[in-house]
Amino acid sequence: MGYVDLTMAAEHPDEPPQPPPLPAGLLEPWPVIAVLAVAWLIATVLTFTVDALHECRPFAIAGLGVGLLGTSIFVWQRHAVRRGSRGAQSGLS
Repeated sequence: MGYVDLTMAAEHPDEPPQPPPLPAGLLEPWPVIAVLAVAWLIATVLTFTVDALHECRPFAIAGLGVGLLGTSIFVWQRHAVRRGSRGAQSGLS
């Protein structure tokens, strides 16, 4: 069940209540990217070193590839935002 600030609701009855802002630590994407990249790297190494996991190799390699592609697009969009490109996503600083 969510937290609703009743004082705000009384001041602005027409506006829906807004959730509180996320902590700064949850807004930084690089720790999440790093943890997931390391997890896929470990999974890939395990599929090549543990014989019982050999059937999972394509999935582990695909996970690394998709992660690399996603990170590349994220970095590209972030660079476009900093450059001031009109077609760049907003909210990436």
